Amino acid sequence: MSKIPFTPLVEGLPASVPFVGPETLERERGERFKARIGANESAFGISPRAIEAMAATAAQSSWYGDPENYELREALAEIHGVAMDEICVDAGIDTILGLAVRMLMREGDSVVTSLGAYPTFNYHVAGFGGRLVTVPYSNDHEDPEALIAKAREEDASLVYFANPDNPMGTWYEADVVQQFIDSVPAGCVAVLDEAYVEFAPEGVAPAIDTTNPAVMRMRTFSKAYGMAGARIGYVIAHKDLITGLNKIRNHFGVNRIAQAGALASIRDEAFLAEVKQKVADGRARIAALAKTLGLESLPSATNFVAVDVGSSDRAKILLTKLHEDGIFIRMPGVAPLDRCIRVGIGTPEEYEIFAEAFTRRLGEI
Repeated sequence: MSKIPFTPLVEGLPASVPFVGPETLERERGERFKARIGANESAFGISPRAIEAMAATAAQSSWYGDPENYELREALAEIHGVAMDEICVDAGIDTILGLAVRMLMREGDSVVTSLGAYPTFNYHVAGFGGRLVTVPYSNDHEDPEALIAKAREEDASLVYFANPDNPMGTWYEADVVQQFIDSVPAGCVAVLDEAYVEFAPEGVAPAIDTTNPAVMRMRTFSKAYGMAGARIGYVIAHKDLITGLNKIRNHFGVNRIAQAGALASIRDEAFLAEVKQKVADGRARIAALAKTLGLESLPSATNFVAVDVGSSDRAKILLTKLHEDGIFIRMPGVAPLDRCIRVGIGTPEEYEIFAEAFTRRLGEI
């Protein structure tokens, strides 16, 4: 067999993916997880209105989705007080991150992020031939001042910042985020990942200003709206940035069922409020459990809680043991964040399964 003519870039990439999915682990185990609380999904389903809308649309799956995502963009524009041409909808934030990198980063350019932050962004940077430069977290928070300083030092094309943060769940108030946005150096664009903003307290998201061409605000239906499997998200940005995305995106990447579900979801304010309350209650339960066990948990503005178990070795052992018990959780990938395990907010039943196993396994080590 002749050698496959990969490009030099692809030839040099590692054969890896950002995450090992719970399904992969289930196949290795030979059975399903009892508590699937490791992927930052919603344990509380999707809006009943969305279910109804998606079911009604299923019969139209022989049709492509609207390539302009017109009705959804129209509704989102009204909610956020922006123009329709300042919103781009696509198949989740992960897809939009890839488009942003492809659009703004030349091969060999420096791109700045935090060491241990969301790895899918890094995956896209590597895949398009960028040079990833990282700065450490500060007190379990991403460090916006250090990110800006490094972006300026490296003459970076992009700088990535998530607020609230994944994997630690920490956050900054809006004035800090606004200062970050205002400080982005010339020639650089900030990718502000706000995937968890619905779970955050008031005053975390600064006002949206689409006149600023130096920031892209990423939002998703995967978390609070429970539509991770439908793959749909959006970005709010200056109209010229949106035009650039429209030049390169897959215009049929969002299916009709996801479009219908997302549109119904944003109109179901009662369901969203209910989910947010359940998540808040779940965070409180996990924090209380950690305290009872003599552990610290980090305050969280997301749908998960980082629990400090003391060391990376202990965290790895606990992950292995909990997987053996049928509980899927994850942990941050780099020090010093990897002294923690990340526990997603599940149903009350999933919490009880986790609490029993976690207490028992912690006692064993």
